[in-house]
Amino acid sequence: MASTTVRPSVTVVGLGPGGPDFLTAGTLAAIASCSVKVLRTERHPAASVLAGAPSFDHLYESFDSFAAVYSAIVESVVQLAIDAVPQAVLYAVPGSPLVAEHTVELLLADERVDVTIVPALSFLDLTWARLRVDPLAAGVRIVDGLRFADDTRGEVGPLLVSQCHSAAVLSEIKCTPLDPPATVVVLQRLGLPDESIVEIPWDDLDRTVEPDHLTSLWIATMPSPLRTEMQRLVQVMEDLRQRCPWDSEQTHLSLAPYVVEEAYELTEAIAADASENATDADTDHLVEELGDVLFQTVFHACLGEEAGRFAMADVARALSDKLIRRHPHVFAGLDVADADEVVRNWERIKGEERGDAQHGEVDPMAGLTDSLPSLTYAAKVAKRAAAAGLVVPAAALPESVSADSLGDYLLSVVVAVRAAGRDPETELRLAAARLRDTARSLAAPT
Repeated sequence: MASTTVRPSVTVVGLGPGGPDFLTAGTLAAIASCSVKVLRTERHPAASVLAGAPSFDHLYESFDSFAAVYSAIVESVVQLAIDAVPQAVLYAVPGSPLVAEHTVELLLADERVDVTIVPALSFLDLTWARLRVDPLAAGVRIVDGLRFADDTRGEVGPLLVSQCHSAAVLSEIKCTPLDPPATVVVLQRLGLPDESIVEIPWDDLDRTVEPDHLTSLWIATMPSPLRTEMQRLVQVMEDLRQRCPWDSEQTHLSLAPYVVEEAYELTEAIAADASENATDADTDHLVEELGDVLFQTVFHACLGEEAGRFAMADVARALSDKLIRRHPHVFAGLDVADADEVVRNWERIKGEERGDAQHGEVDPMAGLTDSLPSLTYAAKVAKRAAAAGLVVPAAALPESVSADSLGDYLLSVVVAVRAAGRDPETELRLAAARLRDTARSLAAPT
């Protein structure tokens, strides 16, 4: 008869949100049935039920990050389970095993051991009871205090912030760039004799609170002007489509000319606001023109949603994803020497997204739109041609032309071309097209 291999196994129990009276019958039975036991931390009011069991508290002083501590704990638990075969190792964690317990997440993902979870009460159960809040009805979001800035971007509440175990964490939360709420409720040691629930001014968060590992925050509402105003803008757009005769008739194609027009007006506003003599009125005008360009995006997104093709959220998501992909030096740890390397990486990644390399494409002008104004188009063609090894000799500037008068020199060239009976826009576009075609022919495979 073939022998059956016994795999290492771990039984994870939760010690609940408070003292031993919150332990479940299932947890107590699991503790009694296992001879090999270990605690994540002894700093819990119910840890006394495992008197004599070792803990991993010493690891918190041995590493610089919680991630490293959690990895070390999991590695130790797995090794204990391997050594204890055929017995199961009991691993006790604060609260509930599946609520804000990263070591359990890591254990469940570890293929070396089988993991059994014994359900338990968490601090959340006591929190909802103390706050008299139905988290589902209220739409509560639970966030980690260690990731407060990232997890609350654009949120308006209500929020329950866990893992607020130190003054440093509270200070980071308080200093997060946002429009803070007026007050915050601090919940500490729920279910214990010294339980505390107090509402304090936001500015006092890191001044009057003495945090511990049983501290969390309740933020009923959090101002979010960006989210509020964007939602209002989308609603205004929907109202215009339903009730305005002109807006209701527009299509993607009919709106296309306005995109170009608004872009030019925005360019002018940027130049005015950047000038030495800029005033508050110039800044107000810049804000207005930025809004006009944004309106075009929202308008097209509204049309896309009406047709069931895409919505504003899809536009924002696609943009965020693209920016993350094309900035690996920011989001993926890639080292870059300077801004020029950033640009080269951008173009390389852009080509990969188009599938240039996959299809053997070497077109140095790939993705360049012909609808640009001739001067902008010529500048881009010349730049790409130079990158492909085709450099156009620069015309020698007259000695009288200084950096401050380059625009005047360009204008004089335009006047000269017009005097010759030709159209400057057309002539420049034709010349740029010739350079474009030459660069393509040199880069094409033979």
